[in-house]
Amino acid sequence: MISLTQNGNLPAELLDSIEVGIVVLDRDFNVEEWNKFMENHSSIPPHDIKGTSLFNHFSEIDEKWLRLKSGPVFNLKSPVFIIWEQRQYLFKFGGNRPITCQASYMYQNVTMFPLISETGEVERFCIVVYDVTDQALSKIGMERLNEELKTASRIDGLTGLFNRRYWQERFEQSYKLAKRQDKASTAMMLDIDHFKKVNDTYGHQAGDKVIQMLSALIKRCVRETDLAGRYGGEEFAVILTDSSVEKAVIVAERIRRLAERLVVEHDGEEITFTVSLGLAEFDPHSKSSMAWLEKADQALYEAKESGRNKYCISALAGA
Repeated sequence: MISLTQNGNLPAELLDSIEVGIVVLDRDFNVEEWNKFMENHSSIPPHDIKGTSLFNHFSEIDEKWLRLKSGPVFNLKSPVFIIWEQRQYLFKFGGNRPITCQASYMYQNVTMFPLISETGEVERFCIVVYDVTDQALSKIGMERLNEELKTASRIDGLTGLFNRRYWQERFEQSYKLAKRQDKASTAMMLDIDHFKKVNDTYGHQAGDKVIQMLSALIKRCVRETDLAGRYGGEEFAVILTDSSVEKAVIVAERIRRLAERLVVEHDGEEITFTVSLGLAEFDPHSKSSMAWLEKADQALYEAKESGRNKYCISALAGA
Protein backbone atom coordinates (compact mmCIF):
# COMPACT_ATOMS: atom_id res chain seq x y z
CA MET A 1 0.00 0.00 0.00
CA ILE A 2 1.08 3.59 -0.65
CA SER A 3 1.08 6.22 2.10
CA LEU A 4 -0.16 9.72 1.39
CA THR A 5 1.32 13.07 2.38
CA GLN A 6 -0.36 15.11 5.09
CA ASN A 7 -2.55 16.90 2.57
CA GLY A 8 -3.66 13.62 1.08
CA ASN A 9 -1.56 13.76 -2.09
CA LEU A 10 1.39 11.81 -3.38
CA PRO A 11 4.74 13.66 -3.28
CA ALA A 12 5.08 15.62 -6.53
CA GLU A 13 8.78 14.81 -6.85
CA LEU A 14 7.92 11.11 -6.74
CA LEU A 15 5.26 11.41 -9.37
CA ASP A 16 7.48 12.96 -12.05
CA SER A 17 10.88 11.49 -11.29
CA ILE A 18 10.24 7.79 -11.74
CA GLU A 19 10.08 5.99 -15.09
CA VAL A 20 6.66 4.47 -14.52
CA GLY A 21 3.16 5.78 -15.04
CA ILE A 22 1.30 7.01 -11.97
CA VAL A 23 -2.44 7.61 -12.10
CA VAL A 24 -4.63 8.29 -9.05
CA LEU A 25 -8.37 7.73 -9.44
CA ASP A 26 -11.30 8.17 -7.11
CA ARG A 27 -14.11 5.65 -6.74
CA ASP A 28 -15.84 7.09 -9.81
CA PHE A 29 -12.62 6.71 -11.85
CA ASN A 30 -12.09 10.45 -12.10
CA VAL A 31 -8.41 11.35 -12.46
CA GLU A 32 -6.74 13.09 -9.52
CA GLU A 33 -3.07 12.58 -10.35
CA TRP A 34 -1.39 12.21 -13.72
CA ASN A 35 2.40 12.13 -13.76
CA LYS A 36 4.93 13.12 -16.41
CA PHE A 37 5.29 9.56 -17.73
CA MET A 38 1.57 9.42 -18.47
CA GLU A 39 1.63 12.90 -19.99
CA ASN A 40 4.58 12.06 -22.25
CA HIS A 41 3.09 8.83 -23.59
CA SER A 42 -0.52 9.98 -23.92
CA SER A 43 0.14 13.59 -25.00
CA ILE A 44 -2.53 14.60 -22.48
CA PRO A 45 -1.33 17.23 -19.96
CA PRO A 46 -2.52 16.96 -16.35
CA HIS A 47 -4.73 20.07 -16.54
CA ASP A 48 -6.75 18.48 -19.40
CA ILE A 49 -7.45 15.19 -17.65
CA LYS A 50 -7.61 15.92 -13.93
CA GLY A 51 -11.16 16.01 -12.62
CA THR A 52 -12.51 14.08 -15.62
CA SER A 53 -13.40 10.43 -16.08
CA LEU A 54 -10.56 8.21 -17.26
CA PHE A 55 -12.94 6.48 -19.66
CA ASN A 56 -13.62 9.73 -21.53
CA HIS A 57 -10.03 9.75 -22.76
CA PHE A 58 -9.18 6.09 -23.40
CA SER A 59 -11.75 4.23 -25.46
CA GLU A 60 -9.57 1.11 -25.47
CA ILE A 61 -10.25 0.57 -21.76
CA ASP A 62 -13.25 -1.65 -21.11
CA GLU A 63 -15.02 0.23 -18.33
CA LYS A 64 -17.01 -2.74 -17.07
CA TRP A 65 -13.89 -4.92 -16.98
CA LEU A 66 -11.74 -2.34 -15.15
CA ARG A 67 -14.39 -1.62 -12.53
CA LEU A 68 -14.72 -5.34 -11.87
CA LYS A 69 -10.95 -5.87 -11.87
CA SER A 70 -10.37 -3.10 -9.35
CA GLY A 71 -13.00 -4.43 -6.96
CA PRO A 72 -10.52 -6.05 -4.51
CA VAL A 73 -8.70 -2.72 -4.19
CA PHE A 74 -11.75 -1.20 -2.52
CA ASN A 75 -13.39 -4.26 -0.98
CA LEU A 76 -10.32 -6.07 0.34
CA LYS A 77 -7.79 -3.23 0.42
CA SER A 78 -5.61 -5.50 -1.67
CA PRO A 79 -3.40 -4.69 -4.67
CA VAL A 80 -4.34 -6.07 -8.08
CA PHE A 81 -1.82 -7.10 -10.73
CA ILE A 82 -2.26 -7.24 -14.50
CA ILE A 83 0.58 -8.74 -16.54
CA TRP A 84 1.07 -8.24 -20.26
CA GLU A 85 0.62 -11.96 -21.00
CA GLN A 86 -2.97 -11.61 -19.78
CA ARG A 87 -3.67 -8.21 -21.31
CA GLN A 88 -0.98 -6.62 -23.44
CA TYR A 89 -1.73 -3.09 -22.23
CA LEU A 90 -4.17 -1.03 -20.22
CA PHE A 91 -3.38 2.25 -21.96
CA LYS A 92 -2.71 1.92 -25.68
CA PHE A 93 0.43 4.01 -25.87
CA GLY A 94 2.40 4.04 -29.09
CA GLY A 95 5.75 2.28 -29.19
CA ASN A 96 8.60 4.67 -28.48
CA ARG A 97 11.36 2.28 -29.55
CA PRO A 98 13.73 2.69 -32.52
CA ILE A 99 12.35 2.23 -36.02
CA THR A 100 13.62 -1.35 -36.06
CA CYS A 101 11.40 -2.30 -33.11
CA GLN A 102 8.52 -4.63 -33.97
CA ALA A 103 6.13 -3.24 -31.35
CA SER A 104 3.54 -0.72 -32.50
CA TYR A 105 2.42 -0.15 -28.92
CA MET A 106 3.79 -0.36 -25.40
CA TYR A 107 3.47 -3.64 -23.55
CA GLN A 108 2.55 -2.98 -19.92
CA ASN A 109 2.46 -4.59 -16.52
CA VAL A 110 -0.01 -2.80 -14.28
CA THR A 111 -0.47 -2.71 -10.52
CA MET A 112 -3.45 -1.12 -8.78
CA PHE A 113 -2.83 -0.11 -5.14
CA PRO A 114 -5.39 1.04 -2.59
CA LEU A 115 -4.66 4.47 -1.09
CA ILE A 116 -5.54 4.23 2.57
CA SER A 117 -6.78 7.43 4.22
CA GLU A 118 -6.15 8.36 7.88
CA THR A 119 -9.55 6.92 8.74
CA GLY A 120 -8.56 3.59 7.17
CA GLU A 121 -10.94 3.98 4.24
CA VAL A 122 -10.13 3.49 0.56
CA GLU A 123 -11.65 6.32 -1.42
CA ARG A 124 -8.93 6.46 -4.06
CA PHE A 125 -6.51 4.09 -5.67
CA CYS A 126 -3.28 4.33 -7.64
CA ILE A 127 -2.54 2.70 -10.97
CA VAL A 128 1.14 2.07 -11.67
CA VAL A 129 2.05 1.38 -15.30
CA TYR A 130 5.34 -0.35 -16.11
CA ASP A 131 6.76 -0.33 -19.62
CA VAL A 132 7.80 -3.96 -20.25
CA THR A 133 8.04 -3.78 -24.02
CA ASP A 134 11.66 -4.96 -24.15
CA GLN A 135 10.96 -7.97 -21.94
CA ALA A 136 7.77 -8.81 -23.83
CA LEU A 137 9.45 -8.61 -27.23
CA SER A 138 12.32 -10.72 -25.98
CA LYS A 139 9.97 -13.42 -24.78
CA ILE A 140 7.81 -13.25 -27.91
CA GLY A 141 10.92 -13.43 -30.07
CA MET A 142 12.20 -16.45 -28.17
CA GLU A 143 8.84 -18.18 -28.45
CA ARG A 144 8.71 -17.40 -32.17
CA LEU A 145 12.26 -18.68 -32.63
CA ASN A 146 11.42 -21.87 -30.74
CA GLU A 147 8.35 -22.36 -32.91
CA GLU A 148 10.39 -21.80 -36.08
CA LEU A 149 12.99 -24.28 -34.89
CA LYS A 150 10.27 -26.77 -34.07
CA THR A 151 8.78 -26.32 -37.53
CA ALA A 152 12.18 -26.60 -39.18
CA SER A 153 12.80 -29.86 -37.35
CA ARG A 154 9.57 -31.29 -38.77
CA ILE A 155 9.45 -29.94 -42.31
CA ASP A 156 11.44 -31.02 -45.33
CA GLY A 157 13.21 -27.93 -46.65
CA LEU A 158 12.74 -28.70 -50.34
CA THR A 159 9.11 -29.77 -50.42
CA GLY A 160 7.42 -28.22 -47.40
CA LEU A 161 6.02 -31.64 -46.49
CA PHE A 162 6.85 -33.43 -43.25
CA ASN A 163 10.37 -34.84 -43.20
CA ARG A 164 10.89 -38.57 -42.80
CA ARG A 165 11.72 -38.52 -39.09
CA TYR A 166 8.67 -36.53 -38.06
CA TRP A 167 6.41 -38.33 -40.55
CA GLN A 168 7.38 -41.65 -39.01
CA GLU A 169 6.59 -40.31 -35.52
CA ARG A 170 3.13 -39.28 -36.67
CA PHE A 171 2.71 -42.51 -38.62
CA GLU A 172 3.36 -44.51 -35.47
CA GLN A 173 0.61 -42.52 -33.73
CA SER A 174 -1.74 -43.20 -36.66
CA TYR A 175 -0.98 -46.91 -36.41
CA LYS A 176 -1.78 -46.98 -32.68
CA LEU A 177 -4.99 -45.02 -33.28
CA ALA A 178 -6.03 -47.42 -36.03
CA LYS A 179 -5.43 -50.34 -33.66
CA ARG A 180 -7.75 -48.80 -31.06
CA GLN A 181 -10.49 -47.59 -33.38
CA ASP A 182 -12.63 -49.48 -35.81
CA LYS A 183 -11.97 -47.06 -38.66
CA ALA A 184 -10.17 -47.73 -41.91
CA SER A 185 -6.99 -45.85 -42.84
CA THR A 186 -4.79 -46.38 -45.86
CA ALA A 187 -1.05 -45.99 -46.32
CA MET A 188 0.16 -44.79 -49.71
CA MET A 189 3.71 -44.81 -51.04
CA LEU A 190 4.59 -43.14 -54.34
CA ASP A 191 7.65 -42.10 -56.26
CA ILE A 192 8.63 -40.55 -59.57
CA ASP A 193 9.19 -42.96 -62.44
CA HIS A 194 12.66 -42.93 -64.04
CA PHE A 195 13.73 -40.03 -61.83
CA LYS A 196 17.42 -40.73 -62.39
CA LYS A 197 16.86 -40.05 -66.07
CA VAL A 198 15.40 -36.62 -65.21
CA ASN A 199 18.51 -35.75 -63.18
CA ASP A 200 20.90 -37.12 -65.79
CA THR A 201 19.16 -35.31 -68.66
CA TYR A 202 18.26 -31.96 -67.12
CA GLY A 203 20.43 -31.69 -64.00
CA HIS A 204 19.77 -31.91 -60.28
CA GLN A 205 18.19 -28.44 -60.06
CA ALA A 206 15.59 -29.59 -62.57
CA GLY A 207 15.10 -32.75 -60.52
CA ASP A 208 14.52 -30.66 -57.39
CA LYS A 209 11.95 -28.59 -59.25
CA VAL A 210 10.10 -31.73 -60.33
CA ILE A 211 10.06 -32.93 -56.71
CA GLN A 212 8.74 -29.55 -55.57
CA MET A 213 5.98 -29.53 -58.18
CA LEU A 214 4.89 -33.05 -57.27
CA SER A 215 4.89 -32.09 -53.58
CA ALA A 216 2.59 -29.15 -54.29
CA LEU A 217 0.33 -31.47 -56.26
CA ILE A 218 0.18 -33.96 -53.39
CA LYS A 219 -0.75 -31.15 -50.97
CA ARG A 220 -3.66 -30.18 -53.21
CA CYS A 221 -4.94 -33.74 -53.44
CA VAL A 222 -4.93 -34.72 -49.77
CA ARG A 223 -6.91 -33.36 -46.84
CA GLU A 224 -5.56 -31.43 -43.86
CA THR A 225 -6.28 -34.46 -41.70
CA ASP A 226 -4.09 -36.68 -43.90
CA LEU A 227 -0.39 -37.11 -43.24
CA ALA A 228 1.93 -36.43 -46.18
CA GLY A 229 5.71 -36.57 -46.04
CA ARG A 230 8.83 -36.84 -48.15
CA TYR A 231 10.14 -40.29 -47.34
CA GLY A 232 13.43 -39.91 -49.13
CA GLY A 233 14.75 -38.67 -52.49
CA GLU A 234 11.85 -38.78 -54.93
CA GLU A 235 9.73 -41.05 -52.71
CA PHE A 236 6.70 -39.87 -50.72
CA ALA A 237 4.48 -41.42 -48.07
CA VAL A 238 0.90 -40.50 -47.21
CA ILE A 239 -1.53 -41.74 -44.58
CA LEU A 240 -5.13 -41.21 -45.66
CA THR A 241 -6.93 -41.18 -42.33
CA ASP A 242 -10.45 -42.58 -42.01
CA SER A 243 -10.22 -43.77 -45.62
CA SER A 244 -10.80 -47.26 -46.90
CA VAL A 245 -8.64 -48.40 -49.78
CA GLU A 246 -11.61 -47.83 -52.10
CA LYS A 247 -11.62 -44.14 -51.16
CA ALA A 248 -7.82 -43.98 -51.23
CA VAL A 249 -7.81 -45.25 -54.82
CA ILE A 250 -9.68 -42.09 -55.85
CA VAL A 251 -6.90 -39.93 -54.35
CA ALA A 252 -4.17 -42.11 -55.86
CA GLU A 253 -5.68 -41.95 -59.32
CA ARG A 254 -6.13 -38.18 -59.04
CA ILE A 255 -2.44 -37.76 -58.14
CA ARG A 256 -1.36 -40.12 -60.92
CA ARG A 257 -3.49 -38.39 -63.54
CA LEU A 258 -2.50 -34.84 -62.56
CA ALA A 259 1.19 -35.77 -62.41
CA GLU A 260 0.98 -37.25 -65.88
CA ARG A 261 -0.38 -33.95 -67.21
CA LEU A 262 2.02 -31.73 -65.30
CA VAL A 263 4.69 -29.89 -67.30
CA VAL A 264 7.69 -28.53 -65.40
CA GLU A 265 9.60 -25.73 -67.12
CA HIS A 266 13.32 -25.39 -66.38
CA ASP A 267 15.90 -23.39 -68.35
CA GLY A 268 13.67 -23.36 -71.41
CA GLU A 269 13.04 -27.09 -71.24
CA GLU A 270 9.66 -28.74 -70.66
CA ILE A 271 9.87 -31.77 -68.40
CA THR A 272 7.11 -34.34 -68.03
CA PHE A 273 7.02 -37.30 -65.68
CA THR A 274 4.78 -39.97 -64.24
CA VAL A 275 4.41 -41.55 -60.79
CA SER A 276 3.73 -45.02 -59.47
CA LEU A 277 1.80 -45.65 -56.27
CA GLY A 278 1.24 -48.45 -53.79
CA LEU A 279 -1.71 -48.65 -51.38
CA ALA A 280 -2.27 -50.71 -48.24
CA GLU A 281 -5.34 -50.43 -46.05
CA PHE A 282 -4.68 -50.87 -42.34
CA ASP A 283 -4.74 -54.54 -41.38
CA PRO A 284 -5.52 -55.35 -37.72
CA HIS A 285 -3.16 -58.31 -38.12
CA SER A 286 -0.18 -56.01 -38.84
CA LYS A 287 2.41 -56.53 -36.12
CA SER A 288 3.85 -53.03 -36.37
CA SER A 289 3.50 -49.71 -38.16
CA MET A 290 6.46 -50.59 -40.36
CA ALA A 291 4.82 -53.89 -41.34
CA TRP A 292 1.83 -51.85 -42.53
CA LEU A 293 4.03 -49.44 -44.47
CA GLU A 294 6.01 -52.33 -45.94
CA LYS A 295 2.82 -53.59 -47.59
CA ALA A 296 2.33 -50.22 -49.27
CA ASP A 297 5.95 -50.29 -50.38
CA GLN A 298 5.53 -53.77 -51.82
CA ALA A 299 2.48 -52.58 -53.73
CA LEU A 300 4.55 -49.67 -55.06
CA TYR A 301 7.22 -52.12 -56.22
CA GLU A 302 4.54 -54.14 -57.97
CA ALA A 303 3.27 -51.03 -59.75
CA LYS A 304 6.76 -50.30 -61.04
CA GLU A 305 7.44 -53.86 -62.07
CA SER A 306 4.16 -54.08 -63.96
CA GLY A 307 4.64 -51.01 -66.14
CA ARG A 308 4.77 -47.84 -63.96
CA ASN A 309 2.39 -44.85 -64.13
CA LYS A 310 -0.20 -46.82 -62.18
CA TYR A 311 -1.24 -47.81 -58.68
CA CYS A 312 -1.39 -51.25 -57.09
CA ILE A 313 -3.18 -52.38 -53.94
CA SER A 314 -1.81 -54.70 -51.28
CA ALA A 315 -4.24 -57.47 -50.32
CA LEU A 316 -5.34 -57.74 -46.69
CA ALA A 317 -4.30 -60.83 -44.79
CA GLY A 318 -6.79 -63.58 -45.33
CA ALA A 319 -8.43 -61.75 -48.25
